[in-house]
Amino acid sequence: SLSFRDLRGNSFNCDCKLKWLVEWLGHTNATVEDIYCEGPPEYKKRKINSLSSKDFDCIITEFAKSQDLPYQSLSIDTFSYLNDEYVVIAQPFTGKCIFLEWDHVEKTFRNYDNITGTSTVVCKPIVIETQLYVIVAQLFGGSHIYKRDSFANKFIKIQDIEILKIRKPNDIETFKIENNWYFVVADSSKAGFTTIYKWNGNGFYSHQSLHAWYRDTDVEYLEIVRTPQTLRTPHLILSSSSQRPVIYQWNKATQLFTNQTDIPNMEDVYAVKHFSVKGDVYICLTRFIGDSKVMKWGGSSFQDIQRMPSRGSMVFQPLQINNYQYAILGSDYSFTQVYNWDAEKAKFVKFQELNVQAPRSFTHVSINKRNFLFASSFKGNTQIYKHVIVDLSA
Repeated sequence: SLSFRDLRGNSFNCDCKLKWLVEWLGHTNATVEDIYCEGPPEYKKRKINSLSSKDFDCIITEFAKSQDLPYQSLSIDTFSYLNDEYVVIAQPFTGKCIFLEWDHVEKTFRNYDNITGTSTVVCKPIVIETQLYVIVAQLFGGSHIYKRDSFANKFIKIQDIEILKIRKPNDIETFKIENNWYFVVADSSKAGFTTIYKWNGNGFYSHQSLHAWYRDTDVEYLEIVRTPQTLRTPHLILSSSSQRPVIYQWNKATQLFTNQTDIPNMEDVYAVKHFSVKGDVYICLTRFIGDSKVMKWGGSSFQDIQRMPSRGSMVFQPLQINNYQYAILGSDYSFTQVYNWDAEKAKFVKFQELNVQAPRSFTHVSINKRNFLFASSFKGNTQIYKHVIVDLSA
């Protein structure tokens, strides 16, 4: 057994590679002379035996390339159906909705089924009770709704979406209010109507048309508390190329959304996506020209928190994976920037770059305790990254 060790005369950099020594000193019965850190600056000349393992933050995360899918894509969604997890990818050039499932043997994603269309931009799944429906938005040939026929083991078209209102769909969101299911289509044509559809037990039917002729590019559903109220209420935020983002609030009495206000000083916002941290609601606003922003809901309006340079960006997506909150800012002209939420600063901090050509969406997929990031690409391969936790002291 060790009874005495003299470690003096060594130059110790007290980082994660030295964490083992700190832990050993805390448990050994041997007598060790005082030794000191030479770095990093915050620990310089500090006694090593005064440190504890809690002083070392050695757990980091990263997104590691896992799989390439040999096709371009726009929207990507994940859903649960009959106790399994699936991914659906909209392919604009082949016009398909490609459905993927997890191969438990090969540990990769494989094709499960597809829906063939024309210039498909969104494939939005919605499971009502135990029935799977898919809203397929197309630039040409109209948009349609399909259902999964479990007996025939295929998708069957059950409904067309009215072409007079939905001319150039760009985004779809699904949501549930008071046990009623809805979806809303953001229409980006000059003569289109962003429209909400409601499930009536047999199909989806037009429930409300929001503002017309504004060329909406994105719609986001979220629930926020308006001062002096204490309960969260449903809201929609519409982004368009011709005005600032508009916020609509749900009216319980009329069962309709009413126009409340816009987000000032935020022209040319392409999309808005929300996330929550400790009960506070934030939004990420994407701009192709200028700075993208992070804003926080203050009870009556959204307030600036952070700006990110974002020339060429069409996606600024917040994602939560376990206890980690990320925001991913894509670009058509440079690398995709991945940010991690710093709880002390209450801001995002950049920590990784990804090489994705013309990204249009980032989607978190969780399967078998594994976490993946799907990155769509308008000009290259669709990419899948694995969320990896790394211990720098190991």
